[in-house]
Amino acid sequence: MNILGINAVFHESAAAIIVDGKVLAACEEERFSRIKHAKEARVDNPQQLPANAMRFCLDYAGISPEEIDVVAYSFEPRLRRSKFRPEWWPDRRLEDVFLKSLDEIDGAVTQLMGASFGGALKFVPHHLAHAASAYYPSGFDNAAILVIDGIGEADCSMLARGEGNHVSVVESLAYPHSIGFLWEQISVYLGFSSYDAAKVMGLAAYGDPAVFGKTFDNILQLNDHGYSVDAKAVGFQSVDPRGLEALFGPRRPPDGDFLPHHINVAAALQAATDAAVLSLLRRLEHVVGGERLCLAGGVALNCVTNSVIARESGYRDIFIPSAPHDAGTAIGAALFAHCAQRGASRPIGGASPYLGPEYNEREILAAVRAAGLTPRKCSDAPREAADLVADGNIVGWFQGRMEFGPRALGNRSLLADPRRPDTRAILNRRVKHREDFRPFAPSVLAEHAEEWFDLGPLSPSHEFMLFACRTRPGRAELIPAVIHEDGTARVQIVRRSANPRYHSLISHFHKRTGAPLVLNTSFNDCEPIVCTPAQAIATFREAGLDAVFMGDILITAQT
Repeated sequence: MNILGINAVFHESAAAIIVDGKVLAACEEERFSRIKHAKEARVDNPQQLPANAMRFCLDYAGISPEEIDVVAYSFEPRLRRSKFRPEWWPDRRLEDVFLKSLDEIDGAVTQLMGASFGGALKFVPHHLAHAASAYYPSGFDNAAILVIDGIGEADCSMLARGEGNHVSVVESLAYPHSIGFLWEQISVYLGFSSYDAAKVMGLAAYGDPAVFGKTFDNILQLNDHGYSVDAKAVGFQSVDPRGLEALFGPRRPPDGDFLPHHINVAAALQAATDAAVLSLLRRLEHVVGGERLCLAGGVALNCVTNSVIARESGYRDIFIPSAPHDAGTAIGAALFAHCAQRGASRPIGGASPYLGPEYNEREILAAVRAAGLTPRKCSDAPREAADLVADGNIVGWFQGRMEFGPRALGNRSLLADPRRPDTRAILNRRVKHREDFRPFAPSVLAEHAEEWFDLGPLSPSHEFMLFACRTRPGRAELIPAVIHEDGTARVQIVRRSANPRYHSLISHFHKRTGAPLVLNTSFNDCEPIVCTPAQAIATFREAGLDAVFMGDILITAQT
């Protein structure tokens, strides 16, 4: 059974392929198209498919389009039609355009694949695809499942249960009660784009949540079912959240200064989100119970909230996939379709983030020479890279299969010395060209992580940079470049079994410096994370990196 999973309805377009229940490959379209998020979330483009990602998946699996048994798309048009309410749009014609575009998905798949799939095109409800993306790779035989994002067909949060091969919906919170949309509106109010929740999360550490705490108590209200959102106060039907100015003061222009009220709004939003998610989890504990939890949806990328869940909820075993946002529903739709087959076996894989393209030495050398550079082959690339990082260089680390998800986890990464106080400023200003308050993450050897950070209940998802952990006493001053304003770090633990080459690099750095960690940020400037050797070389030049290792091939600023 060959199943191709697709996400394309809103943004973060992606594809994944499963063969006989095994996840073989998955990739976001933006890595090929070089357009962030692949496309805008518009009503007229859910039929715009991730063509490049789909082709990669087929090629990697060695399968022709005619050999695909099921195409699983992570949205169910019939569910949207049954749950739609006219008050969702200021203009009802927008829904007509959306539904017409959804009706064109079948034709778009047929045209791209060169074959008609008919009944083999399966539409999987969006939140069930999210749930499947977390539950099946978790390895749990049973678990409570929580999905929180902007919106699916109609729901904004979903409580579910996973048992064996079956995922079932328990309760849902429908639009307009959307934490995801609340973050989008606040992001725009703060002068960012609607995609910049991560920036707001970083900014929140500098503010005082009490200043606007009572205001957010009225916007994001806690109740017996979890929470509700006052959509009118936030202005969900408008792309211009001017209503927020009456609550908080003047919005920040995109290039404006951050005033105290902007920073305090971010802090209050983070605190309100933490409280709302804990309230929803209390409801989940009541209706599902258990000690195992799977999280998915865009809100599951909030590492601050995830750490609050780990510390304060009743769940001790927590799994979050490396791509809990919409891209992950490509895997989830395929997994759900697989498990819907009669007698289906339990799926294999999907937990590892290393599911994207990889390039051999011949391809790397061809790209280096095409760029007019002189390559050098290393006998021990991890050791040489560690030495360069320890000497204060910014090093690109391009290895193996690309990560699936929004965070580089040691295969498409920029590495730097976490001990240097000026590293963060150099990266933000010279390399990444972004705001000074943005933090960077540490990749730390798993065998030493507890010595440096309070990880809380250990989760496999600590390997995906999804928790904000406090630093152990006396450690923060040793690694200032990866410690955020609130004393936490977005930790990625690195196991030898999961990424032996990256583990070797950090081990060499540890032997030389005494610090079992390096600063890790995504290998990009303002564009999507690099995918190919040519893209890595372009970013190397444009961002002024000191060196790049692609496999065993080294290029430096001197070459």
